[in-house]
Amino acid sequence: MWRPTFHKKAVYIFLKRMFDILVGLSGLLVLWPLFLIVSLLIYLEDPSGSPLFAQTRIGKRGKEFRLYKFRSMTADAEQRLDELMKFNEADGPVFKIKDDPRITRVGKFLRKTSIDELPQLLNVVKGDMSLVGPRPPLPREVALYNAYQKQRLKVKPGITCYWQIHPDRNSCSFDKWVKLDLKYIQERSVLTDLKIILMTVRAVFRMDGI
Repeated sequence: MWRPTFHKKAVYIFLKRMFDILVGLSGLLVLWPLFLIVSLLIYLEDPSGSPLFAQTRIGKRGKEFRLYKFRSMTADAEQRLDELMKFNEADGPVFKIKDDPRITRVGKFLRKTSIDELPQLLNVVKGDMSLVGPRPPLPREVALYNAYQKQRLKVKPGITCYWQIHPDRNSCSFDKWVKLDLKYIQERSVLTDLKIILMTVRAVFRMDGI
């Protein structure tokens, strides 16, 4: 009985990887002019840092990798984190404040449209991430996870997921976030991935980003 199930899972993982590579490479080829424009805008507003931001994140089974994003904050954002921790509005190990003073004017637009996430197509092609999967957490967040929360690390992280398309994601509790990720892990399939991608496109056009 386990053989058909294993075979079905193996086929899904193979198709998912092929789809990731196809879409990832196509996206990078088509979007490179946008990448140049965005990089220029970021540099013009704040030339003290690189337009591309690389940060250590935790992937499948706790493996570390470097995640790429367009920089949406000031160059000294990481150094200013400690002084802002007392204003944290999120529960659990996540840090988030509504009007983060570190976010630049260009950064606000990039986050609103989710353009800041596009460089993660590089992570998808490299195999660090998938198009669909739980968002990759920071090492300091994982250090505070309990056994239940660590279950979200069972699969490869993604650019988008159920949490990304949730209508109340900005006010969603961390517990709800984890439940949505575990829901995806249980339900993941080709059709589920396609549904989430289509709903993500709709959310981007509606500018539902953070």
